[in-house]
Amino acid sequence: MARGTEFHVRDGSCTRPVGVGELAVSRDPYEVLTAYSLGSCVGLSLYDPVARVGGLLHAQLPLSRMDANQAASWPARFTDTGTTKLLQKVYDMGAKRDRLVAKAVGGASMLDEEGRFRIGERNATVLRKVLWKNNIVIAATDLGGTLSRTLYLHIDDGATRLRIAGRVLPF
Repeated sequence: MARGTEFHVRDGSCTRPVGVGELAVSRDPYEVLTAYSLGSCVGLSLYDPVARVGGLLHAQLPLSRMDANQAASWPARFTDTGTTKLLQKVYDMGAKRDRLVAKAVGGASMLDEEGRFRIGERNATVLRKVLWKNNIVIAATDLGGTLSRTLYLHIDDGATRLRIAGRVLPF
C-alpha cells in the first residue's frame, strides 16, 4: 500500500489524498478523493454524474494576486485560480457545466480570535464568487464556524461524505 493511502470499509475503494494547495480529478470508480483537515482552507468537490468524472480542490489562500509568480506555478494554492483550474480539468475529462454537482466545505475561523485576517471567510467568499461567475450552482455547503473538516468524494457515484468532530456524515 502506498504511503498516505487508506482503504475504506464502505466499498473497498482506495483513498487518494488531496493535500493543501492541491487538486485532483478522476474517473476511476475505485478512488475516493479526500481533502483532510479543512480549517480556514476550502475544499471544493465537483462531480458530473453522466460523465462520471469528479474533482477535488484543497485551496489555502483566497486570491492569487498576492503572489502572481506562485499562482502561475501553484494555482491550486489559491481559491480563485484553483477553482478555475479544477473546472478546466473536469471539463477536459468530459464533464459539462450544466451537470456539475458542486459542494463546498471549510472556510473556518482558525487561530484568528481577533478576526484580523479572516482567511476562512475570504476563501469562502472568493469560492462562491468564482463559481457564480462560471454559472455553477453550489448544491451543498458547510462553510464557516471554527471546526476543521475532512471531505470525501467517491468517484464511483459522486457521493460525498463529511467528517466533522469525529463523525462521518453524508453530505
